[in-house]
Amino acid sequence: MSKTKTKITVLEGAEMTADGLSYNGAILSPVVEKCEGCERAVPFEDQKFCPSYAQPATKWKHGVCNFATHVRATVDKEGKVKVNPLKASKRAARGR
Repeated sequence: MSKTKTKITVLEGAEMTADGLSYNGAILSPVVEKCEGCERAVPFEDQKFCPSYAQPATKWKHGVCNFATHVRATVDKEGKVKVNPLKASKRAARGR
């Protein structure tokens, strides 16, 4: 059986309220500028909303949103993986 991704094209049952867009019991905020180009953003009336996360600005606060389909993970400039310094010192003490 093949798994297919389903894309939400319409926010069925959504209502615009004074607080924001009410959808499935949650109040959705409009997407932020960093979300432009994401496949998850769905237009509703004259704005775009993310059905995956209610507060898109919060997801971008500490870095890249993990739901973003238009952003790829970046590798360190040197191509190295960051290692926990505590674990590195223990490995060095064991002679690895």
